Amino acid sequence: MARKAKAESPYAEWTNSLGYLVRKSFRSVSRALEARTSEYGVTAAQWHFLRVLWIEDGISQRELSQRVNMREPTTVIAVKRLEKADLISRKQSTEDARKTNVYLTPKAKRLKAKLMPLVEEVNELATQGMTATEKSELRRLLSKVNQNLEAEDRRRNTPVPPP
Repeated sequence: MARKAKAESPYAEWTNSLGYLVRKSFRSVSRALEARTSEYGVTAAQWHFLRVLWIEDGISQRELSQRVNMREPTTVIAVKRLEKADLISRKQSTEDARKTNVYLTPKAKRLKAKLMPLVEEVNELATQGMTATEKSELRRLLSKVNQNLEAEDRRRNTPVPPP
């Protein structure tokens, strides 16, 4: 009597892996955004930092690192590049001399009005052909994926940077 073959996992095909699909999407969105922001001298990496600072200027370098979900050494390099590009300035905190706060320059503040529409354009491009409900569901599902993996990090006692 022949045994019934066990169904193969959908992840046997590497292109079905969530990690692969999310990474590929992230890289594609980053390239599309940078193709637009580079005209203004802003890289995709710098974009993330500017976006946070446009919401709350003058936060500590450590807080900035946590909000963009980057390791501190990576943030140090990015902040130096932002400073060299005259997009931010760093000042020692008046409340805690051990902290360095990061401030937008007038140039970076002016860029907000030019760059924010570009992220909307890229998001629309990425979700072309999707209904508003599908776009909302995509965001909800990706948020759930992140929540699940962050919970796993907490169970393993791995520090999880805030979103």
